[in-house]
Parts: sequence; C-alpha cells; structure tokens
Amino acid sequence: MEIRWLHAFVAVAEELHFGRAAARLQMAQSPLSQTIRKLEKDVGVPLFERSTRSVALTAGGHTFLPHAYRVLDDVETARHAARASAGGVYGHLTIGFAGVLNHRALPPLTRAVRQRYPHIEMTLLGRVMTRDAIGQLDSGAIDLAFVGLPVTSSSVTARLIRREPYGVVLPLDHRLASESEIDLRDLADEGFVTTPLSAGSALQEGAMRACLDAGFRPRVVQEITDPYMILMLVASGVGVALMASGVADVTPPGTVFVPLKGEATYMNHGIAWSPKKVSAALAAVLTVADDVLPTPSD
Repeated sequence: MEIRWLHAFVAVAEELHFGRAAARLQMAQSPLSQTIRKLEKDVGVPLFERSTRSVALTAGGHTFLPHAYRVLDDVETARHAARASAGGVYGHLTIGFAGVLNHRALPPLTRAVRQRYPHIEMTLLGRVMTRDAIGQLDSGAIDLAFVGLPVTSSSVTARLIRREPYGVVLPLDHRLASESEIDLRDLADEGFVTTPLSAGSALQEGAMRACLDAGFRPRVVQEITDPYMILMLVASGVGVALMASGVADVTPPGTVFVPLKGEATYMNHGIAWSPKKVSAALAAVLTVADDVLPTPSD
C-alpha cells in the first residue's frame, strides 16, 4: 500500500465524484480509477459503489476512511517532526473565537505568529462560544480558543488577556443615545438582544449578572449566536444590548456604544488550551501570546 493511494482514496471519499477528485489531485481520471482499484485489491474489499450516476462508500470504505485519515495525519506529523529537528517550527493549529468580541486580540496574535513562525499554518474557526470551546479543546477539535473567564473545566488551562467593562449599545434614535453614561436601571423596561442562554456564552452570563445587580431581570426579545449580528439587530431597532467596551470602535452605522454609570461589571477575556495536547506549534504560539497578549496587571 502506498501513501499516494490513500490520498487518492480520501479525495474520492470526500468528493464522491471521480472527476472532481481527479481535478483536486491534479491528475487525469483514468489513472485515479486505476489507483483506487489497486488499493481495493490490496485491501481485499471494494471501497466504493460505482454507477454511471453516483459514487458512494461501501461499508468497508466507511470503516477504512478514519484509518486512512490517521495514517495521513501521522505522515504529516512525522514530516513536521523531521523539519523541527532542523531548527524550524512546523505544524497546523485550529483557533476558535467568538467573533467581533475578539477583534482586539485575535489579529495581533495571528499577525505575530505569521511573522515569527511562517511555517505554522492556522485555521480560524468563528462563532465558538466558551462552553463549546472547552469541549472542542478537550476533544482535540481545536488547539487554542479565545474564551470568556472564568473557565471552570479542569481539562483546560486558561489565562487572562484582557478586561473590558460592559456598556450598552443603543440605536441612534434611542432616548438615551446622546448620554455620556447610562444608569443600567434606566433600561429595566427595554427589550434586550443577547446570545442564547444555552450557548454557554460568557458575554450573556456577564450581561445577565450586570442586570441582576442593577435590580432587574432583562426582558430578552431576541437571541442570536453571532455577537456582531447582535449589533446589527440593535441597529435595526429590535432592542438594546449589553456588550464589552471593545466593540465601541466597530459598532455598525445606526448604533452608539454608551458606558454604564457606577461600579463596572467586567468581561474577562482569556485564551484556553488543553495541557495534554501541547504540540511544538502550540507551545510556540503560546509564547508569542505571552508577548503580544500579556496578562493585565490590574
């Protein structure tokens, strides 16, 4: 069995079309079909059901696919390890983040990583709320995540990178939009737009805590996972939203961010990772994060 046979098998399994798989592999369709036949002969069972109209994995193909992925991953890991022994840092990381809430922290980190470690590839995965991030870090689906603190899971390590006080985002035509500060109690009768309670969002938890401290439970008129879409709904007049102050410079037209009076409620931003899954690439990125996203001193 040859590695190139596995690459061919994975391409056909993912595309379920020999023509598209051949184009993806930059080869002709006939040699690709011959390669798959050689692999099936070596394995001893058919891996695909073929007809003039469709291609589908057989039961054997479904069973074989995760093992093919694992072999190809091991080959890539071995290649990275060999290169690392020559002094470079190679690897691939998937970084989860919530969205606009991380716009002050994510870009500085990724730019610095690309400058210092150009051979580390990064995939950025958006709309990852804190609760989901913990699960994905634990499973290995992602390597690093921007989260809201505190994180209660013992399976991950987290570090504070930023503290931002909550304020309120209002439509421009709101009666309090021209104020320099707002007493949160003045919004007790407003409709709020927020992330879903079930999403496990630190943004939602902090906003709820601020309202309860002000003496009322917010009346939620709409829930949506994407924090930037919350701002768009405010601009549309759907309601108001409590957001961390970091969004003040990226609010969409038709909205305004106003700080809150009194003792601040903070959203604590952090990065989190699984200490059991620290590769050379992740260790390098964490070192960069120490430099560009230091823990605040106050």
